[in-house]
Amino acid sequence: MGWGAADINECMNNPCIPYGTCTNTPGSYRCSCPSGYRGDGKRNGSGCIPISVPHGKLAIGVGLSAGMGLLVLLSTCFWLYKFQKKRRSKNRKEKFYKRNGGLLLQQISTDEGILQKTRLFSVKELEKATDHFSESRILGEGGQGMVYKGMLSDGKIVAIKKSKVVDENQVEQFINEIAMLSQVIHRNVVKLLGCCLETEVPLLVYEFICNGTLYDHIRDNNDEFPLSWNMRLKIGVEVSEALAYLHSATSIPIYHRDIKSTNILLDEKYVARVSDFGTSRSIAVDHTHLTTLVKGTFGYLDPEYFQLSQFTEKSDVYSFGVVLVELLTGQRPISLAKMEEERSLATRFLLCMEAHNLKTILDSQVLEQGKREELIAVAKLAQRCLNLNGMKMPLMKEVAMELEIIKISQTHSTTSDTKYQELLLPKSKAILVSDDDYTWTSTSGNIIPSSEVQPLMIHTA
Repeated sequence: MGWGAADINECMNNPCIPYGTCTNTPGSYRCSCPSGYRGDGKRNGSGCIPISVPHGKLAIGVGLSAGMGLLVLLSTCFWLYKFQKKRRSKNRKEKFYKRNGGLLLQQISTDEGILQKTRLFSVKELEKATDHFSESRILGEGGQGMVYKGMLSDGKIVAIKKSKVVDENQVEQFINEIAMLSQVIHRNVVKLLGCCLETEVPLLVYEFICNGTLYDHIRDNNDEFPLSWNMRLKIGVEVSEALAYLHSATSIPIYHRDIKSTNILLDEKYVARVSDFGTSRSIAVDHTHLTTLVKGTFGYLDPEYFQLSQFTEKSDVYSFGVVLVELLTGQRPISLAKMEEERSLATRFLLCMEAHNLKTILDSQVLEQGKREELIAVAKLAQRCLNLNGMKMPLMKEVAMELEIIKISQTHSTTSDTKYQELLLPKSKAILVSDDDYTWTSTSGNIIPSSEVQPLMIHTA
């Protein structure tokens, strides 16, 4: 045939088994088996025989496949759960934020231009600051809630107050207080740094004061750093100045409503700082008093307020009077060990004053260190603060001025008694202390009963 024979496609004759694959080659052909089979795939050959898989390997394969499927399913469920949890948490935070007056606070802050002064903390920030409110971070616990020590991300140490309950009917009043107290800047008032409204009960964040409460220092007066009379008088001046500021110098008068030695903190320099405004109330200009449920602490409560539930600035004056007596005597405001009629420190103090027997109730350290004139002047001022008739009590700013004058007199230790008395009162009213039963002698030489001595009043032009 000239150049040679032509190649024939051998696959046309179907030499392979039905499910085999035929591939034509020059002068021949090749059969191949599908996956999972072995053999030459030819009809006249070994054909294609299924490859048998060992039972163990098959089980492993099935198990791995099922495991991978289950892992994918669990991962999907986990991320769906996380997403739903995050979404629910966000919704809860938004719900609490609105319920706790967050939108109102934003509006007030914007309207009054105090947005920078009322810081809103996230619950995540405060949980991190307190190790999720760990018990090891608890500073104290009161009837209204817990106080935790925390450290913010910038390293600042703070005190975080977590209340137990919230009155939804007073949210607006609470928010107004937050906005107002955030603006209070006084060296003797613990600064409110901000709040968190994303929790069921709002959290309040205050600056941290490191040296504990006045109550602790009075009760545990140690030899290493005793609370001297000079320090006690200084603390009395500082607390009175803070209350006078809140009553008179703020745009709206603020009444604390729970002044007591446990709410007076001492910083690293033993400067007094008034704290815990959990029961404080601001008083609008057109209101003379606020009628509420009786709040405060027994032993410090103004009897007039306790009976009438009518709170005025004089109620704070009464409570401060009890603190003054604590500073003078070193005793607890309530003593359960005594008979019922003598349990109140204020009552025992007033009885001693009426009997001209002040020495018997004063702290021994105060008696040793304090000048007679100073002690009597402070005691008489405390007596006026504890007057059962609010109309006869001094104003807080008057109390602060009188204590400041008594303190100033300490810097004039060489000044004669007469000059000291002239500093306290006009010359016509100057008084001199005579013997131990606390009768009083005027500069004219006439004897005046102590009950007739005029209160120390400071008049300015």
